[in-house]
Amino acid sequence: MRKGILSLTAAAAAMTLGLTACGGEGGDTGAQTSAAPSGAASQPAAGKVGVILPDSKSSARWETADRKYLEEAFKAAGVAYDIQNAQGDKNQFQTIADQMITNGATVLMIVNLDSGTGKAVLDKAKAQGVATIDYDRLTLNGGASYYVSFDNTKVGTLQGEGLVKCLTDKKAEKPIVAELNGSPTDNNATLFKNGYDGVLKAKYDSGEYVKGPDQSVPDWDNAQAGTIFEQMLTEQPKIAGVLAANDGLGNAAITVLKKNNLNGKVPVTGQDATVQGLQNILAGDQCMTVYKAIKKEADAAAALAIGLAKGEKPAASGSVKDTESGADVPAVLLDPQAIFFENVKDVVADGFVTKEELCTGDFAAKCTEAGIQ
Repeated sequence: MRKGILSLTAAAAAMTLGLTACGGEGGDTGAQTSAAPSGAASQPAAGKVGVILPDSKSSARWETADRKYLEEAFKAAGVAYDIQNAQGDKNQFQTIADQMITNGATVLMIVNLDSGTGKAVLDKAKAQGVATIDYDRLTLNGGASYYVSFDNTKVGTLQGEGLVKCLTDKKAEKPIVAELNGSPTDNNATLFKNGYDGVLKAKYDSGEYVKGPDQSVPDWDNAQAGTIFEQMLTEQPKIAGVLAANDGLGNAAITVLKKNNLNGKVPVTGQDATVQGLQNILAGDQCMTVYKAIKKEADAAAALAIGLAKGEKPAASGSVKDTESGADVPAVLLDPQAIFFENVKDVVADGFVTKEELCTGDFAAKCTEAGIQ
């Protein structure tokens, strides 16, 4: 599905882009705008970058990580920017985009809520001569100038392989596996599912595993995920493994499993390496997550945006095929990492979460056991 795509390490991404940036779970819906500081050494670039984040409900990352890292990069480069969060509202998403274009954005970076809304925004931006970047999620048929994300099929592959490892460790025999997928309107959710189904299908076909309930969760809504999984468990009480597409959905499943005294007995996957997800791993209630080094993703996207704002035409190392338009979109793709109990410490060492926020209360002893310094 992704021929010709080159997955990049952070160093390779920076080298390929040929650009140097010179230099929280807040739920904030307001604009955070910055002009470049005065002084000859840090004159503002000619352009301005607008960034629209999707929400703060589906995952903590958008406010605690992406916003922070993008702001740091733009400030260091002396580029004016405006970062706002649509909070899951498609009308607000389009209103924010209109305001950013009216207020002089020359580059627009979006994390779409769905491809239809995203395309409408990208089309309007391009009509006004604004350069466009799809960040984290590809807008199908959107025609963005660039796409920056992780190899999302590989993310799903790591989840599938992780669940297989956890079921093998538990010596599970013919386990019934439930799949709790991400939003059907998010292309990333489709790619994740392609990845983990690529692993699990062989197990189902051989009879080694039994395919159980398989359902998508609208808008990645964790409350709906809990209701959906409760129904799954009612219909199939012998579920022995849960492929949950991110940590929020995983925690929703774990909450239901706890009510049935099945937490820790039924392996659950995740993604995003949130504090909650990592704590669930330390507690033994979640078997793994997938860590996506968001600083590397944000830095790569910011480098593109900064170059575009300065009137440059930065190069991307690879491309992805838009499955609707058939176009090849210039892309930078980064490598994800599977995280289990034994390497939770890698996420802390990388600075994505701190020991102070992770190792609270009863988790302190677990952190010590996991070798977290």
